[in-house]
Amino acid sequence: MAAMVAGSVSVAAPVIAQEVAPEQLALARKYIDLTDRGAVFETTVVEIGIDTMRQIITQNPEISDQTNAVIGEVIKGYNGRKGELLDQFARVYAISFSLEELTEIVAFYESPTGQKLAQANSDLNTDIRRVLQVYTNNLRTEFFAKVRAGLREQGVEL
Repeated sequence: MAAMVAGSVSVAAPVIAQEVAPEQLALARKYIDLTDRGAVFETTVVEIGIDTMRQIITQNPEISDQTNAVIGEVIKGYNGRKGELLDQFARVYAISFSLEELTEIVAFYESPTGQKLAQANSDLNTDIRRVLQVYTNNLRTEFFAKVRAGLREQGVEL
């Protein structure tokens, strides 16, 4: 469970508690830096800003301009804090992979093919999310129809 500490987010206790060799953590961070093409931190902060705007404006539409300005300032306040999140990501990888494995992973992502994969992953993930959304929508409809048919066979009408 994540905890708030003096306005900053900390990772779950089990991840923090585990000792990791500094060189292993450094390699894990290098991997994160090599593959961070999706701007996950920036995207997350902006999405939270949008959600906050919606939440406030829904109940207080008259303060939309002021809220927008304040949200912009709060977002600016998070500039330069990306490293905190990426360090936490690196810790997760450092715990999950040995020094030798991280060395191999980093070597791959430093290669032309690894760089191409890292660059393409953001677009590929977007395409995969779209495919998954269509699949999920179709599955949801099909699943519901099958459950409804099964219930009908038992004499239950929805």
